[in-house]
Amino acid sequence: MASAKGSSYPCLLACWLITAVLFLMLALPNARAEDNDQKGDSSKVMEAFEQQASQIKTDRPSTIQKKHLTMFLLGVPLLILLLITGALGIAMGIYGKQVFVLHMISAGLTITLAFVHAIVGVIWFYPF
Repeated sequence: MASAKGSSYPCLLACWLITAVLFLMLALPNARAEDNDQKGDSSKVMEAFEQQASQIKTDRPSTIQKKHLTMFLLGVPLLILLLITGALGIAMGIYGKQVFVLHMISAGLTITLAFVHAIVGVIWFYPF
């Protein structure tokens, strides 16, 4: 009896595998049909984005000028802070003035503004 049960187990496993394969073969064409419907919807969405991008490209010169103006408005205070930091450093180093705290504050502001200026420039103008 034990040998009969043991010999039917591989047969049962084979039946389950064949059933699973047949089920997959029947289910895959339906899944592909649903994918085609989704591709149709996704192509409509992509077309809408492309139309929106083409409208943005027509307005590009004005946005480029705004970006240049923003970079200029970031650059002017950066140069002023850089000159102030240098002047405070010279006053401290050569003339012995006690302006260390002011020098460090202006140096921190200068570095922060320099990082902002660099990051904005790379993000906006790197792809040229």
